Amino acid sequence: MNRKTTAPSRRPGKPKSQHTGKPKGRRRPQGKPKNPSSIKPQDLLNQAEPREERHFEASFEYQDSALHPKLKELLAAKGYEKPTEIQEKSLEPLLAGRDLLGIAKTGSGKTAAFLLPLLQRQIQGKHQALILAPTRELAVQIEEEYRSLSKGLKLYSAVFIGGTNMNTDLRKAARNQDLIVATPGRLLDLHQRNALHFRSIKMLVIDEFDRLLDMGFERDLNHIIDLLPIERQNLLFSATLDRAQERRISEILVDPVRLQISSGDLTNNHVQQELIHLKDGQVKIEVLKEMLQRPGFDKVIIFAETKRWVSKINRKLRQADIRSDEIHGDKSQNYRQKALNSFKAGKLQVLIATDVAARGIDVDDVSHVINYQIPRSMDSYIHRVGRTGRAGKTGIAYTFIES
Repeated sequence: MNRKTTAPSRRPGKPKSQHTGKPKGRRRPQGKPKNPSSIKPQDLLNQAEPREERHFEASFEYQDSALHPKLKELLAAKGYEKPTEIQEKSLEPLLAGRDLLGIAKTGSGKTAAFLLPLLQRQIQGKHQALILAPTRELAVQIEEEYRSLSKGLKLYSAVFIGGTNMNTDLRKAARNQDLIVATPGRLLDLHQRNALHFRSIKMLVIDEFDRLLDMGFERDLNHIIDLLPIERQNLLFSATLDRAQERRISEILVDPVRLQISSGDLTNNHVQQELIHLKDGQVKIEVLKEMLQRPGFDKVIIFAETKRWVSKINRKLRQADIRSDEIHGDKSQNYRQKALNSFKAGKLQVLIATDVAARGIDVDDVSHVINYQIPRSMDSYIHRVGRTGRAGKTGIAYTFIES
């Protein structure tokens, strides 16, 4: 259910008094977006409203599947009993070696959908695979999930992403890897240094294909595909699909199985969306700080339009003794990963991020998402909101609206 709110004053804990206006002479940060969103606030709710509640009931349990006994043991140890919809519908064709196009929203279980068949084929014989991801965080998380699902199988993986030490990557590239997970730029850097070769790649997985194109990786992607063996299995996953993507997909996939698990332009059914209209005299950062002090705001992601805004919000929250940190493109990969790990572990209450970082955040128990500014596109809004309400849990997404 979506609701329009004014200032969020319905819950207990609100201070008796608030600022009556913005301090005179306050400068706006230079990072304020130059091209503010043209989206009408109510459109966020109208267009992103889940249109159909559809419950999927798996037709089998993993223990009864065609997966290798070792994989079944690992899945049982992780508490995975039944597949999600995309996992069930993709398992048979992928084990048969078919190419696949999967259109699925965030939180659908697509990572395991491509990792389990990949692992099955690697257990059965030497089968090197390459996974491409648009962001550093997503690449790291895919490789972590692979290591978790392949524990004790004597399979080796490496992740290659920008912002890390090149000499370390060169040493990793010199070892034989069963799986390479990479962002396109760093992968090509290593190839140009003759550190990586792709003649043994038997499976290519492209995750968040739409985001790769949005971020300008199409030329790099074309180059990488040209370097790969012609005989290979291709898996491509995307949250959205348009005509331009369709044309490019037809050049990558061969007679693919097509799965559209949910419409790419809808938000998760477990997310309650609300607009916060600031009243005259209210200062947004003060309203935000008051919200974060309420019960239930345990693990919160705040999105801002620029790196400067992200840093400014983080500074203000820390001054109010709120446990927060920030991730964006100006932070080193090591810093970003430490911040994300601290957030996952509950050491931080708040993580502030830009949209690029949004695509790599995979945390099941995010209680709230807060859009500090209206995002510039509906696609951006949907991916932000998709950080909460995951794994069957309920989440709340707030968007600040300034008149």
